[in-house]
Amino acid sequence: MIPRYSRPEMAAIWSPENRYGIWLEIEILAMEAMGEIGIIPKDAAAAYRAKAKFDAARIDEIEREVKHDVIAFLTNVAEYTGPESRFAHQGMTSSDVLDTCLSVQLARASDLLIAGCERLMAALRGRAIEHKMTPCIGRSHGIHAEPTTFGLKLAGHYVEFARNLARLHTARAEIATCAISGAVGTFAQIDPRVEDYVAGKLGLAIEPVSTQVIPRDRHAAFFSTLGVVAAGIERLATEIRHLQRTEVLEAEEYFEPGQKGSSAMPHKRNPVLTENLCGLARLVRSAVTPALENVALWHERDISHSSVERGIGPDATIHLDFALHRMAGVIEKLVVYPENMARNLALLGGLHNSQRVMLALTQAGLAREEAYRLVQKSAMAVWQAPAPRPATALLDRLKADAEIASKLAPETLAGCFDDAHHFARVDEIFTRAFG
Repeated sequence: MIPRYSRPEMAAIWSPENRYGIWLEIEILAMEAMGEIGIIPKDAAAAYRAKAKFDAARIDEIEREVKHDVIAFLTNVAEYTGPESRFAHQGMTSSDVLDTCLSVQLARASDLLIAGCERLMAALRGRAIEHKMTPCIGRSHGIHAEPTTFGLKLAGHYVEFARNLARLHTARAEIATCAISGAVGTFAQIDPRVEDYVAGKLGLAIEPVSTQVIPRDRHAAFFSTLGVVAAGIERLATEIRHLQRTEVLEAEEYFEPGQKGSSAMPHKRNPVLTENLCGLARLVRSAVTPALENVALWHERDISHSSVERGIGPDATIHLDFALHRMAGVIEKLVVYPENMARNLALLGGLHNSQRVMLALTQAGLAREEAYRLVQKSAMAVWQAPAPRPATALLDRLKADAEIASKLAPETLAGCFDDAHHFARVDEIFTRAFG
């Protein structure tokens, strides 16, 4: 993984030194359990732990000859531990070490992802409350619809990430699984009490039936969850990119002092962070299909999943960790322009209240189709009028329509254009979102 999109805390989880350190701890814990139940001398594990070391470069050197990473690792550790090395890995198979280690790494990665999600939620909550009653136009199909508030926009993203936080907790619980059951998972050469001990020490659950490998539906669910979280980041980033367009400019990324937006055009202020986040989200989602395809292994095991996970494990978690914190930073520093929101809200001369007029006409006795026709006739005339349109453009046309005037009194019609009506339920929605 390139440093540009890596936070040191997450990258460290996937370093060779950390991986080998977890392997070594698994081997030592298994020896401790074997010593407790009398399979090996009780003091062998302590002696092994006291002398055990490894050298990543030496492991690579041995692997080039033996073509097996776990054997290379055990051989290197044996170079330091001497006679006690004969008790290491007794009754175990490589997957016992590899799969349990991957579970530890993914669980630790989950903890960082959960912290990143919580930071983003805190940023969204704070800015949503700040702009709870900041009016802006809501859009459907990219076209002006009816008013909302900027706070409501952000509240919607907050509750999405609350769901994502719950998904991450579930994914962590499911992936934090230990399997030390030996070849084809039958415990023929190793006591299940060893697995119990190692799992307890590492804070993992036990895989009920491991078939030598931990079933990959767990991993598929884990990476699918990361993909859903990434999609939420892209949805939020896309919203900000649209709001930063020059013709809209309702919000924009903070532009740092000394920052430059273009090598050619000195005036440019581009949404580079949110564009970057959309790209990172694509990379995270690219792990989902390979993870799903890893589920179908041959019989009790093969290693077709291994090369996939060596890539998607670090890549997806590192990318998503970086993206969560970058997205949180964007929201924390987001520049909001309420005056531009008000300007855009008034851009179409009151067209955003067309539904209220139509509903008032139905309440006055008109069929819905007829009410729709009458309002649309005036609305289309306003739509096609040249800008700038007066704020009362639609109201003025409706007042001049004899059919509408015969059904709605002037004060009733004017009341349909009180924008406060659109915000009457904001408090209720905020209570739903934030409690």
